[in-house]
Amino acid sequence: MRYHFRVANIGNMYGPNFTFLGIPTCDLDKPETFADADVVIIGAPIDSGTSHRSGTKFGPQAIRSGDYLPHDGERPHLTLRVDALKELNVRDAGDLLMPGGDLVASLAVLADATEKISRAGKIPVILGGDHSIASVDVAGIARHRGLGKISMIHFDAHADTGDTQFGALVGHGTPMRRLIESGAVRGDRFLQVGLRGYWPEPETLDWMRDQGMHSYEMTEIHHRGMKAVLDESFNLLLDGCDGVFLSIDIDVVDPGMAPGTGTPEPGGMTSRELLEAVRRICLELPIVGIDIVEVSPPYDSADITAILANRVVLEALSGIAKRKRGEGYSPAQNVLDR
Repeated sequence: MRYHFRVANIGNMYGPNFTFLGIPTCDLDKPETFADADVVIIGAPIDSGTSHRSGTKFGPQAIRSGDYLPHDGERPHLTLRVDALKELNVRDAGDLLMPGGDLVASLAVLADATEKISRAGKIPVILGGDHSIASVDVAGIARHRGLGKISMIHFDAHADTGDTQFGALVGHGTPMRRLIESGAVRGDRFLQVGLRGYWPEPETLDWMRDQGMHSYEMTEIHHRGMKAVLDESFNLLLDGCDGVFLSIDIDVVDPGMAPGTGTPEPGGMTSRELLEAVRRICLELPIVGIDIVEVSPPYDSADITAILANRVVLEALSGIAKRKRGEGYSPAQNVLDR
């Protein structure tokens, strides 16, 4: 069975029909509705790939609504002095049809969607959903841009490089191995940031080393600083690659600041560290796609995880808008002097 793209104006998959902060809609089956877009947002509401607590199928709706301001389609960024929702043409295509009973078929729909958006010259921003979606949203873009031509920067508490998950090749613990094995992303152009905890086991770490992967554990980031980690990584990400995909698992942040996730691991980044890192990445690198995953509203507290994920999207879009302007930015400069 093969699913088709859902028409966006009949409502999102798990809730009423509204867009990310009130931006205009589009329909992936009608290219004219996003012909002038710079960015197309899509929801991937699935949690069939989770290994512990589910609920991420409700993530896209929570991320879209995670804001205390009116959903008026504008958000002027205090620091960057841009309004990405007005300076970029951003459209929301709603949720893709991803019924939980068929993970493989649902993921195939997502691969087709990101390929379509990429071939149209737009940047897809995918609201997850569990991290199994990364195995195909990046692959869809690679079908257009070429295998091995996209590097990847992956924020996560977990490496997601398992060979199998409960005997299955597809799940939220395996997407990065699938991407590398398929050739969609080169292992030596694959950067991971924020790892910690009690997995993976030595065999998987050996496999990661053999692929040439670059991984930064939280203790190293704490002692060296995020700036140093990113400084030494950017040239690597652009060496032989035409663009960068940014994948953010919200559990990279300490569960004290982001409790609404399925596999919380203590000792993570602060929300400020993540937002500043995303801002810099999108300011300085040619981003070709973004996903933000593993937001599980049933386990959230006062919506703080959904609000953080919403702000991750806004930081990314604001960085892209500032880069498009071609203006410089100094984080040490006073906001009133910019």
